[in-house]
Amino acid sequence: MTPTWTVLRVLRDRNAGLYLSGVVVSGFGTSALWLASGVWVKDLTGSDGLAALSMLAMWAPTLFGPLLGTLADRTRRKPLLIATNVLLAALLPTLLTVDSADGLWLLFAVLFVYGAAGVVHDAADSALVVTAVDRSLLGDFNGLRMTATEGMKLVAPLAGAGLYTAYGGPSVALLDAMTFVLAIGLYVGLRVREEKPRPLSGRRGQTSEGARHLWAHPRLRSLVLAGGTTMLCAGVNGALVYAVVDGLGHSPAYAGLLAAVQGAGSVAVGLFSGAGLRRLGAPRFAACGMAVTAVAAALRAVPSDAVALVCSAAIGAGLPCVLIAALTAVQRETPDALLGRTVATANTLMFAPNVVGLAVGAGLVELVDHRLLLPFLGLAWLVAAAQLAASAERTVSRSPSDANPA
Repeated sequence: MTPTWTVLRVLRDRNAGLYLSGVVVSGFGTSALWLASGVWVKDLTGSDGLAALSMLAMWAPTLFGPLLGTLADRTRRKPLLIATNVLLAALLPTLLTVDSADGLWLLFAVLFVYGAAGVVHDAADSALVVTAVDRSLLGDFNGLRMTATEGMKLVAPLAGAGLYTAYGGPSVALLDAMTFVLAIGLYVGLRVREEKPRPLSGRRGQTSEGARHLWAHPRLRSLVLAGGTTMLCAGVNGALVYAVVDGLGHSPAYAGLLAAVQGAGSVAVGLFSGAGLRRLGAPRFAACGMAVTAVAAALRAVPSDAVALVCSAAIGAGLPCVLIAALTAVQRETPDALLGRTVATANTLMFAPNVVGLAVGAGLVELVDHRLLLPFLGLAWLVAAAQLAASAERTVSRSPSDANPA
């Protein structure tokens, strides 16, 4: 089956089409706000560190993933998706009042709640997808979802930067709220029959069952840990973006162009991720993506616009590989009743290190030249990729039939 035919097969499904449309709509607003919040804080305070902390506020709730993910196993997932979108649509307009540094507390508070709602949303939608899409197509579907999400970086950051430049940060927040309203309508249209979840037994075991499931499966464990290492490095890399832009001699809004180019790389890899997973197997596919990202991150130290753009595209292509591989493996190898907690736990293990990376990067960028930090970051990333590749080879030698799961 060719990648093109597989993509068409996924898109022909009504639920898949509606779901991906919702991802595109809400992803547009999220991508625009993600960039605008950093530029907003930078303009209000002049601090690269505080600008990076705005991203940290959005990522911090991933630390509570196992607890928040339990909601996706305690209630029907479609209503939960709709409820999180309603919450964000109502919350974002409060940012219309932020017009000075005195209002930063509100901006950071809203971004934190935004991130918490996103954790619940991700757990619920990843679990709901398994009931709506053939398991053999999950790799292709997750790739298309990544394409839809990251593809917004082709237009959303530029649109957000333009809207911010013309009307300020509150206008971007209002735009994001409107996209959540549209997403609500799309999710309402999903035709999914969900059974009433069974009560979870054992109060202590409710949130920890997902972690136990991941730890008991060596392949899932190695992929999720590789994802965590990747996102730790990605956090440091992300915190350095405004320093990279300064080094190129541009205004902070230039970060929008770099994000758009990174989105182009993610669009490309998302379209072919299903075929890549089938051909290479999840660990090798993930390791290749990590290696590409490592080299690109190191080369960002070169003060050249052309190099910066090429590296952004390479990072966009390499970074999603390990995330797609890990999520697909978790979805395929986890019972439905446990899927919400397991996905949320996996997301915490993969994305919580991003919080640490952002915090470390925000501190280091104030103390050390980014041109010295980036080569060391790339080297650490490359070592992690080599370790995952070695783990894949050991798996192949022990069980050749599992090397390339469908």
